[in-house]
Amino acid sequence: MKEITLFEKPLPVTPVVPLSGDYGDNHFYIKRDDMLPFSFGGNKVRKAAEFYREIKNSDTDVVMTYGSNSSNHCRIIANMAASMGLACHVISPEENRERLYNTAFVEQLGAVIETCPVTKVAETIENRKAAYRREGKHPYFIIGGGHGRPGTESYVKAYREICAYEKENGIYFDYIFHASGTGATQAGLVCGQLLNGDRDRQIVGISIAREQGRGRTVVKDSIREYLGERFAELYREDALLFTDEYRFDGYGNYSGEVLSLIDRVMEREGIPLDTTYVGKAFYGMCAFLKEHDIKDKNVLFIHTGGTPLYFDLLLKTGRR
Repeated sequence: MKEITLFEKPLPVTPVVPLSGDYGDNHFYIKRDDMLPFSFGGNKVRKAAEFYREIKNSDTDVVMTYGSNSSNHCRIIANMAASMGLACHVISPEENRERLYNTAFVEQLGAVIETCPVTKVAETIENRKAAYRREGKHPYFIIGGGHGRPGTESYVKAYREICAYEKENGIYFDYIFHASGTGATQAGLVCGQLLNGDRDRQIVGISIAREQGRGRTVVKDSIREYLGERFAELYREDALLFTDEYRFDGYGNYSGEVLSLIDRVMEREGIPLDTTYVGKAFYGMCAFLKEHDIKDKNVLFIHTGGTPLYFDLLLKTGRR
């Protein structure tokens, strides 16, 4: 099993930069996790680094995971497995097979993509794991999106980075916004806040897919799993802010307003956003602040990646 040099040490700290554009009556900053130097970056690199440590110390010979054709997670895991000299097997729903750049990268990196009806995903995963074991192999399965304790841990560490930046630069972020999908990113940020004893700031997860009830429950369950016995002592309901008001009826859906904002951010800041994850969440952040009449606050948006999806958007819509 080969080592990935980048993952052998703590990941480099990603930059926090002010935004020059006018996105409301607040002071906006963005943490560029999309600039993590592995496979186009993003929050999935942070999570992969944690899974890497577990895989490296195991007898794994095939890495398995789940994700759609637009999944940033599958791209990163396929790249990680290839770098380690391991086989990779991706289970993916057959309902939407539009060929996107992330799909092409997964294939280029040598991963097997097995499709099945979305209603058969759990069954297919278990069947495939069993089949590998019968062959004498040792599969390691990563839940879609990097969900699980390692994924949560990665954003506890990211929260510490944010706190260190604040201390070094004499600033305090009143709000932290991010795209909330499978929930590990938000769970990690909230756990970091709870463990640090911060009560004044609000961390807001903008749902890109799940409805309020399900989405919030999944994040809370991840927080409970990570904190363990300390959950009852540390958890506060008001620390978990999750909104589904800007999901546009589900994963991958968006509006013309989202497209316009993506163009605006690219033109003014030179920062690519996509319609599946960060562009949608950035729009949700701006709308949330306006609708709640929040002004003159320091606001941090975490760019959780998806650069290949930006190029899909250019091709699909003919953005100039």
